[in-house]
Amino acid sequence: MSAATKGSGTTWVGRAIRRLEDPALVTGRGRFTADLPAAHWVRFVRSPVAAGTIKKITPPDGAFVVTAAELAGVKPIKPMLYKFNYRPIGQPILADGVVRFTGECIAAAIAASEEEAEDIADAVEVEIDETAPLIDARDAAASAALHPEAPDNVIVNAQVKTPEFDAAWRNAHRIVRLEARSRRQNATPMEPRAAHAAYDPATGRITLTCTTQMPHLTRTAIADLLDMPESDLRVIAPDVGGGFGQKMSLPPEYVLIAWLAREHRSSFAWTEDRRENLIASYHSRDQYIALDGAFDADGKLIALSADVLANIGAYSCFPTTCGVEPLMAMAEIPGPYDVRHYACTARGVATNTCPMAPYRGVSRPVITFALERLMDKAAVELGINPIDIRRRNLIDQFPYTSAMGLVFDEATYKETLELAVKHVDVPAFRARQQALRKQGRYLGLGFCTFSERTGYGSPAFAARGMAITPGWEMVELTMDPSGFVELRIGTSPHGQGLRTTLAQIVADQLGIEPQRIKVIHGDTDRSPYGWGTFASRSLVISGGATLIAAQKLRAKIIKLATHMLEAAPEDIVLGDGAATVAGTDRSIAIAALARDAYHQTHRFKGEIEPGMTEVGHYDPPGTFSNACHVAMVEVDIETGQVKVEKFIAAEDCGRIINPMIADGQVHGGIAQGIGNAILEEILYDENGTILSSTLADFLPPTAHEIPPIELHHLETHTTATNLQAKGLGEGGAIGSPAAVMNAINDALSPFGVAIDEMPATPQRIRAALRARQQTETAA
Repeated sequence: MSAATKGSGTTWVGRAIRRLEDPALVTGRGRFTADLPAAHWVRFVRSPVAAGTIKKITPPDGAFVVTAAELAGVKPIKPMLYKFNYRPIGQPILADGVVRFTGECIAAAIAASEEEAEDIADAVEVEIDETAPLIDARDAAASAALHPEAPDNVIVNAQVKTPEFDAAWRNAHRIVRLEARSRRQNATPMEPRAAHAAYDPATGRITLTCTTQMPHLTRTAIADLLDMPESDLRVIAPDVGGGFGQKMSLPPEYVLIAWLAREHRSSFAWTEDRRENLIASYHSRDQYIALDGAFDADGKLIALSADVLANIGAYSCFPTTCGVEPLMAMAEIPGPYDVRHYACTARGVATNTCPMAPYRGVSRPVITFALERLMDKAAVELGINPIDIRRRNLIDQFPYTSAMGLVFDEATYKETLELAVKHVDVPAFRARQQALRKQGRYLGLGFCTFSERTGYGSPAFAARGMAITPGWEMVELTMDPSGFVELRIGTSPHGQGLRTTLAQIVADQLGIEPQRIKVIHGDTDRSPYGWGTFASRSLVISGGATLIAAQKLRAKIIKLATHMLEAAPEDIVLGDGAATVAGTDRSIAIAALARDAYHQTHRFKGEIEPGMTEVGHYDPPGTFSNACHVAMVEVDIETGQVKVEKFIAAEDCGRIINPMIADGQVHGGIAQGIGNAILEEILYDENGTILSSTLADFLPPTAHEIPPIELHHLETHTTATNLQAKGLGEGGAIGSPAAVMNAINDALSPFGVAIDEMPATPQRIRAALRARQQTETAA
């Protein structure tokens, strides 16, 4: 384990080299979906109400408008689970007789320009008989069914209870209860969704360019829904301006755009505006979680009971299904703590709201917030320091098998906690906190320790009973006759710097510079089938496959060099673009070997196959990253405003391939987590109308709200992956909300109030303080 992230200078892996993909992006030469010209532009007519029956759709005379009536042969989007009492429900491409959420697509207006299409969409008259909507998941059983397949509106219902749970519960010294609430969020990528489909009259093929994280599965799904050969559909994900999970699921808009191009043999395009993104693109994290922790007298958590109620919106997202949030919550609520007895009920409930889908961290920002609030509450009730109660409960023996059967590989839960504590200087903070309280200023310090399950392959997804089991990755690695390298991958990055980190891995194996390596992704005609980018998996799994392919190609280069240099394989050293016989000045350029592999194959007498192409497959069981996040905040009790003064993160993501990219991932996640904790909230009124449909109402964090962030790394070179690396992409967003929320509660502790609902807006803080004051006055 290394305490630093600086590269040794002897290899490319470990160096903070600049991202190879950035020059095009920062000079305005990026290639985005909305840049493409089209013969026809599409604007969607969306439901203005949350629930009702469509009585009539009247387009303007002569307008090109498509409704569900024209799509009779197109199948609905209907993802499937075979476990956990899942009830499959279908989402029509355009609302067919019934609308189930505000913003649902009812019709598509088409014209030669976006402006004309917008005018036509505005002129379409839609008559809807409104019905009472179901907005809050808690009201599901008392409301009318959204779908006939689920009369009680419960789409997924899972339970687990370990064998000795009841006995452990009876022996507890103290039961501590927490009721947590996470309000609805939107991922808000910089680039909203967009799709462009073009028909090729020469081949009859459709090329769909779109902002997706999963181009290959998007192709498979749309081909299935349109009943067309998959080979007739090419899907391209060009530069994508952020995804965060929102662009992982298949939206009906993409299906409609592809159908239009095929049906009308032309090109069609749609670019989502910000209002559409906020009201109709996938939401996330609308959950209620009740936790009961059974502690012994020393503060050891001996049993944990959880009830998870997830609002999944009106439909189930493809491919993960709406089970993604409640089932992840059930599997991972125990987090980094050694608790052997566990019981959980997790339900996903359909409502008349925008469908939910994965968003950076999925359920883990919510369950981590709930679990970390429980630990702080237990510390107060048991009279234990909040740091000490974590010390007594964190996992420290590896491999560790959780109560849910998850295997934790080697990690540094206690070490990252101690590293964070060291850099916080808790005594100095407490002294400043006490001094400022006398001046009417209220500071808070919040800790969060957590695990991040990353890089898990098909076994993890198979355990969910998914009809589609993602996980593995494949890459193709080719060195051409000029000695340049092309790596074709199935993953599809959207800002993570994967082109750079994969090039670093290949460069080390082949002894060349990363600049000689081109990474091809996001094109189903050019890249091998793969599962895209999500779940902190790309570097671990695609990187693992890349390492395997690069090792194979390295072996071939060495075999060529042994023939040309007449040396033993073990004496060949690859580096600086050449193969050298160790201890001599005999060498040959790797580019020359590549040329010979194509043009001089007769010299190898059949001992070496022609060409320089290798394939790598990788499907690991998964690995756990871990971290400790610490937030320092000040709460203005007069206004309820929260200022995050400083943020410290001590994390361990295994072997770090590029420290600069790793730091950037953590910084970005922390910024999103701070927004989760104090700012961002999608609001519906009682009629199902969204009240936060602009960035004046839905408030993502700006540079003003983000404090100085101090990062410290440990590197546990895990044996669970061939790269010895762990995933990192979601961790910053998982731990930061809990750290900020615990800090807010620490700041408010003199007033005896608790904020267990995210985001902790000024209104909620002031309401809690007023309620406490009124209670004290009444007493």
